[in-house]
Amino acid sequence: MKTKIQLVIFILLVSVTKNVAQEKKLLTLKEAIEIAVKNSTASSLAKTKVETSKFELDNTKNIQYPSANVSAQYLKLSNANVTSNLGNLGENSRPLKIDQLLLGQLNVNMPVFNGFKIKNNIKASESKYQSETYSLKHANEEIGLEVVELFATLYKTQQMTALIEDNLKVAQQRVKDFTAMEENGLLARNDLLKAQLQESNVQLALDNAIKNIAVANYKLITLLKLPENTEIAIDIDAIKKEMANNQNNSTGERNDLKSLEFQKAAAETGIKIAKGNYYPSLSVTGGYIAFDLGNVLAVTNAMSFGVGFNYDLASIFKNNKQVKLAQSRAKETQLAVEFKSDQIKEEVFQAQENYNLSLKQSTVYDKAVIQATENYRIVKDKYDNNLSTTNDLLEADYDQLQSKINQALSKADIAQKYYELQFASGKLINSFNITQN
Repeated sequence: MKTKIQLVIFILLVSVTKNVAQEKKLLTLKEAIEIAVKNSTASSLAKTKVETSKFELDNTKNIQYPSANVSAQYLKLSNANVTSNLGNLGENSRPLKIDQLLLGQLNVNMPVFNGFKIKNNIKASESKYQSETYSLKHANEEIGLEVVELFATLYKTQQMTALIEDNLKVAQQRVKDFTAMEENGLLARNDLLKAQLQESNVQLALDNAIKNIAVANYKLITLLKLPENTEIAIDIDAIKKEMANNQNNSTGERNDLKSLEFQKAAAETGIKIAKGNYYPSLSVTGGYIAFDLGNVLAVTNAMSFGVGFNYDLASIFKNNKQVKLAQSRAKETQLAVEFKSDQIKEEVFQAQENYNLSLKQSTVYDKAVIQATENYRIVKDKYDNNLSTTNDLLEADYDQLQSKINQALSKADIAQKYYELQFASGKLINSFNITQN
C-alpha cells in the first residue's frame, strides 16, 4: 500500500514538473514590447539617466536663489586680560570678570548679475534634460526593434521546425517503403541508401531548428525578464491585425536626432556661459549680528546691508581659451546633428527598399510553392511508373520543402521589414500606441 502511494506521488510530481517546465505564454507583439519597455535593463538605465538629469536641473536652478548662513558661538573664557578704550573704569571700580563670549550672525547674499551665467546654466541644464528624455524614447524604440527581431526569429524557426517535422515523417515513411522494396528485390540498395541519407539530413536540420527555437526563446524571455521555464507562443493572428491597423496610421520622429539637437542647444548655451566670465559679478548682501562679551560689551539689533562687486581682471586674458573650447564643442554637436540627419535619411531609404523587396519576394515564393508542389507531383507519378530516378524524386522533394520554408519565412520577413521601416522613421512605439513614462 505504501509503495502504491509513493508511486502516485511520484507520478504527480513528474506531471507538475513537466507542466512547470513547459509553461507557455501567448504574446502579441504589442504585449511583448510593452513588457520589454517596462522591465528591460536598458530601459531602466535610460530612465535612471533621465531622473539624474532632472536632479541636476533642479540643483542648477537653486543657484538663482539667495543664500543664507546662520552661525552662533558660545565661548567660555578663562583669566582674560581685557584692554578697552571705551572709558575709564574708575579708581574705585572693581575689576570686571569676563568669562564668556556670545556671538550670533545671519548673512544673506542675493546674486544680481554675473554675466547671465545663472540664466544660461539653467538653460543648458534644461537642454541636457530634454536630451536625456529623447534618449529614453530612442532606447525604447531600440528595445521595440529588438523584440520585433526576436519575434521574427522565433516565428521563423517555429515554422521551419513544423515544416521539417512534416518532411521528416514523409522521409521516414519513404525509407520504410524503400526498405521493404529492397528486401523484395524491387529496389537497388543504392537507392535505399540515398533515401536513408536524406532522412538523416532532414533529422539534422530538425535538430538544428529545435536548437534555434530554444536560443531565440531564451533571448526573448531574458529581454522580457520572464521566468526561465517560460515558452513563448506567438499570437500570429493578433500580429497580423496589429500590422494591418498600423499601416499609415502613426506619426513619429527620430528621437536620437532630437536628443542630439538638444545637446547642440546645450553646447551653444555653453558658449554664452564661457563669455559670461568677461563680465563682473554683482550681488546684494545683508546681515544681522548679536554680540555679548561678558560684563563688558553687548551689541544687539546690528543689521547691515550693501552691495558686493567682484571682477576677475585676469579673465580678460585667460577666458579666451574657455570660449574657444565651448565653440569647438558646439561645432562638434552641430556636425553630429548633420551626420545623424544624413544617416537617418539613408536608413529610411534602405528600410523602405527592404520592405518593398520583401513584398516582391513573398509573391515569388508563393508561386514557387505552387511550382515545386506540382513538380513533385509529376516526378512522383513518373517515379511510380519507373520513368524517373530516385535522385529526381529526392531532389523534387527537397525543392518542395525549401519552397515551403521560403514561403513561411517570407511572411515573417514582411512584418519584420515593415517594423524596421517604422523604427527607421521613428514610429515604432507610436504605431502600437504604447505609453512611454
